Amino acid sequence: MENWQAIFSVIIFVTVIVLIMMEWVHLTIVALLGALLLVFSNIMTLPEAVGYIGKSHGTLGLFFGVMVLVRAFEPTNIFSYIATQIVILAQGSGKKLLLGIVVLVTPICAVLPNATTVMLLAPLIPPMAQEIGVNFVPLLILMVFVANSAGLLTLVGDPATFIVGDAVNISFLDYLWNLSLGGVIAVATVVCTLPFLFRKIWNTRLDDLAELPHPEINHPRVLMVGGVIVGFVLLFFVIGESLPIPISPAAVALLGAALALLLSHHSRIDTVNNILRDVDWSTLIFFMSIFVLIGGLDKTGVLKGLSGILAIVLGKNILLGSLVLLFSVGILSSVIPNIPLVVAMVPLLKQYIVNVGLAPAEVLASDYQGQFPPEVLPLFYAMMFGATLGGNGTLVGASSNIVAAGISEQHGRRISFKTFLHYGIPVMLLQLVTSALYMLVRFLL
Repeated sequence: MENWQAIFSVIIFVTVIVLIMMEWVHLTIVALLGALLLVFSNIMTLPEAVGYIGKSHGTLGLFFGVMVLVRAFEPTNIFSYIATQIVILAQGSGKKLLLGIVVLVTPICAVLPNATTVMLLAPLIPPMAQEIGVNFVPLLILMVFVANSAGLLTLVGDPATFIVGDAVNISFLDYLWNLSLGGVIAVATVVCTLPFLFRKIWNTRLDDLAELPHPEINHPRVLMVGGVIVGFVLLFFVIGESLPIPISPAAVALLGAALALLLSHHSRIDTVNNILRDVDWSTLIFFMSIFVLIGGLDKTGVLKGLSGILAIVLGKNILLGSLVLLFSVGILSSVIPNIPLVVAMVPLLKQYIVNVGLAPAEVLASDYQGQFPPEVLPLFYAMMFGATLGGNGTLVGASSNIVAAGISEQHGRRISFKTFLHYGIPVMLLQLVTSALYMLVRFLL
């Protein structure tokens, strides 16, 4: 019976991914139907499915909070205003605009989770692209690439990176010393692709900047108070979890959303119903469904079984294991959102290093606070790079990709799986190769 359930879970998961790739049905519908099939086939109960969603409450709370926060300030016209200023600073040059997106996103993603950064900045892209006369979809895709890549600059830049780092007790400073250069290389790789993958925009030039519309800011007093709220949110994103009473990013985002709703309601610039109606529920439901699908693989033992395969294939060869993990996790992460992937892979990898005698059994304890053997850390570093950079490969590879797709759809253009693939595969492959070289030089040779 259990074998049948495992096989059925794999079939459902693979079918969902294939249908998303073929784009016959909207990805949210496909994922939701797949999750419900697990419930109706009795592979898991509805409370168990909700439990798997609950395990990822931090991700969902963060996304919902930032979505509300961004939407609440739309009536102020701040996004159109900033977009125009960026185009003016770029002097109408497509080349400078592309590089400007890299420069804008990279430092922010060093301190904020990449999906959060995309939520905050992506609303700038459509009006910016409209003013310079180009399609905004490639610009959104570029923002995603930079956000995902820059997420490797610090321990907190990407949820997947944080999950792995936290699991092996890597400190913020240790991460900076050992792995941040890999993030720099990943961003530099994206920059090198700009003249080729984004050739049309790279060569675009808007000569008459005087013809640009110059939107004005509405409700400046409300915006000033809103700026204080956003500043509070950004500050506590960075320091919240280090306070004596830790405050998670999700809690901070939800509080910011509540304050933004209060401000909008009190100032009457918009109604609560309008703001909540415009939240990207499709993206949130997609993530919930994916968490359930991954939960099905976890409950039926599919993920645990993979650790045995790792032990057989890799043995104690750290060099081979690191490279295999880098590319295999990278490829997997291109079709499985990287957050649930690393949540599933971390215990699998821990079990593997214990099985082959590279680490004591104590490391399997959830409350283990000791140091992992230094020789096994490259395996976890490889998982970080693979999960984060593999997310650039396809539309469903990372949470920021899905967020950008949702924002694009809200602005009237759908990012198709094929379109994202056109940009994503070359970037992902180049980044995995450069990361492998970095890993070899820095840790393995």
